[in-house]
Amino acid sequence: MINKNYAEASVFTPQNLLREARRQKTIPEGNVPAICLLDPDGDIVDYLLRSGQASLCPYWACYHTHLYEFTLDSQHYGIIGNAVGASFAVLLAEQLFGSGCQLLISITSAGIINPPAAGSNFVLIDESLRDEGTSIHYLPPDQPAQLSPALRILLAASFQETSLSVELGRSWTTDAPYRETPTAISHAQSQGVTCVEMEAAALYAFAEAKGQKVVCYAHLTNTMAQTGEDFEKGLENGSVASLSLLTHTASVLLGGKPPSQPGKNP
Repeated sequence: MINKNYAEASVFTPQNLLREARRQKTIPEGNVPAICLLDPDGDIVDYLLRSGQASLCPYWACYHTHLYEFTLDSQHYGIIGNAVGASFAVLLAEQLFGSGCQLLISITSAGIINPPAAGSNFVLIDESLRDEGTSIHYLPPDQPAQLSPALRILLAASFQETSLSVELGRSWTTDAPYRETPTAISHAQSQGVTCVEMEAAALYAFAEAKGQKVVCYAHLTNTMAQTGEDFEKGLENGSVASLSLLTHTASVLLGGKPPSQPGKNP
């Protein structure tokens, strides 16, 4: 479509939707945690609830999801589970940053396209092939969808000093996982792509367009079910390792300076 004016403000804003949701659902004014996590698989949310570590956030004014709060290493976090796909992830990102979020992290499971160079379990997505429909509403199609260079430098340097199984890599963001054809996979391989997932390109396009901090990780869990025993994620379905990655990322990007805590607005 050619009707895109990237400098033009939207008529429909997340702030307006949040206002109406609060009114209709009698939700009090207040901020969500400053650091929030998108958990497309929902396994991390399930683990936190099952282990009694998370509780419902009373200030999340959303028609479609629940936001849970939890604390690790004295840092407060918010988390939303089962937000699968680019359009859903960005819808929530818009509303989260409109509700007090300052840093959004996504940890999604992904299929392996080219094995990671160091054989890591996780990839910090530094750039993504744009094969979905959401990013074009935020960035022109000829611009890359990529992690903020400043965040990339900080995180890449930190990985040299940690035992976390993570390295940088490119992803392919698709809207249609059941159209990962041999031709499409071959093209992604030729572009040096490590993995395929469904959210990163759109989240990075949103982040650049809106000047927000977003970091996307991929947990390499499968080879598109081409062999048996695929989609295995490890202890507590990968939740323990994912939470370690979350706390490391928050620590590096906060630089020792804690963000504001959630709660009622003054």
